Amino acid sequence: MWQSELFPRASQKEVERVKFLLEHYIEMLGIIRDFEEHEGDLQQVSVDGEVGRRIDQDDLYADKTANAVFLHEKQQWVYQQYCFYTSHLRRAVALLREEDVRMSIEYRYFEGKSPKEVWLLFKRAMSPSTIRRKQNEGAEGIADTLKLMGFFEKDTTKF
Repeated sequence: MWQSELFPRASQKEVERVKFLLEHYIEMLGIIRDFEEHEGDLQQVSVDGEVGRRIDQDDLYADKTANAVFLHEKQQWVYQQYCFYTSHLRRAVALLREEDVRMSIEYRYFEGKSPKEVWLLFKRAMSPSTIRRKQNEGAEGIADTLKLMGFFEKDTTKF
């Protein structure tokens, strides 16, 4: 018989993984957009450029076409991973119940605001330390939701 927790709690390692992904959310979105807009150009640069010539600097001889295919497959894999991460983060943040927790996460990580800008957006109603605490609570809530969704089992990167 299959048994699982109804409301699993994320480990500290999983919470740290969520914080890492939140910190890189804007960068991942930029790479996703760039890949979608310039996939053909990226492929051509892989074929024409020095990057396609040698994957490993120790290679004396290199198959430029094979290396270009390898590079393009790696770029597609990164694109797919980033799409997976960002979509799951958005879903988990949307499920945060406390509005101030959700808004502090959205302002800080999804909109890329500085801690001071987040404080100003809350019209100074909370201290900077309270906002940090809310963001930590949000990261824990996001990690718990992602654990429930099976995110960490599907995350193929080592952390």
